[in-house]
Amino acid sequence: RRCKSNSQPVKQSMLALQPLWDFVRTQEALIKSPFFPVLFSFTLYAAFCLPFVALDFFSTRVPALKKYKIQPQMSPTLGMMVLCVVQTIYHHIVCIFPVTVAHWYWRPVSLPALAPDLSKLFLDVIICLLLFDFFYFLWHLLHHKVPWLYKNFHKVHHKHVSTFALSTQYASVWELLWLGFFAAVSPVLLKCHPLTEMTFFITNIWLSVEDHSGYDLPWSTHKLVPWGLYGGAPHHDLHHLKFKFNYAPYFTHWDRLFGTLSHAVSGDGAPAKTPKE
Repeated sequence: RRCKSNSQPVKQSMLALQPLWDFVRTQEALIKSPFFPVLFSFTLYAAFCLPFVALDFFSTRVPALKKYKIQPQMSPTLGMMVLCVVQTIYHHIVCIFPVTVAHWYWRPVSLPALAPDLSKLFLDVIICLLLFDFFYFLWHLLHHKVPWLYKNFHKVHHKHVSTFALSTQYASVWELLWLGFFAAVSPVLLKCHPLTEMTFFITNIWLSVEDHSGYDLPWSTHKLVPWGLYGGAPHHDLHHLKFKFNYAPYFTHWDRLFGTLSHAVSGDGAPAKTPKE
């Protein structure tokens, strides 16, 4: 009786995602298309940016919303937003699409019949985020410490000292390629189920947009993760403002270890000058 009783939760955990996975598999033709990765990425990115674009619009007109802005004295202009959108579309067409086609050719999509275990999916997504965080922390630190790398490859992303959602992917082709590689290699290393891989990509895109949103909302991720383990938008906004702190995109442990973590506020709120390295 005990064995039968103990096996029931395990079975339920394994079957919890099966209806969702069965639905996903009905879209097999689309998912196996070489166009799917770039459409998936761009659609999610645009959808996640839209609520923050709306906040940027209304926060200049509704004073109550301004208290949630990390740098309330700064607001992106329409011109800044349009430039970011144009560059994002251009990079998706001429850079991301060819790379994803090559990845599609090199690693054909396979959709197994069974869904992953719910607990394993959750654990694998967390590990993928930790791996991505580690890879990008090293890349980011290197591209700040070596002036030539910063000037030629990373400086473009630091054009905006006050971040906003559409500035998330305002970066050089070199940086976008490495970000894409770090995101793609993490699930491969863990041999993740395709549904786990999709979940990680969705989570990663959302967190990156939230990081650059410029808003510290009551439900922001860093307020949901305990003990200051996750930096969130205030953590990354301070990196753009002060430049020499908070290199990890999400979690705080690597900056703690390397002595580059800062929770300092921006003083009187005056924007910092863009570094000249």
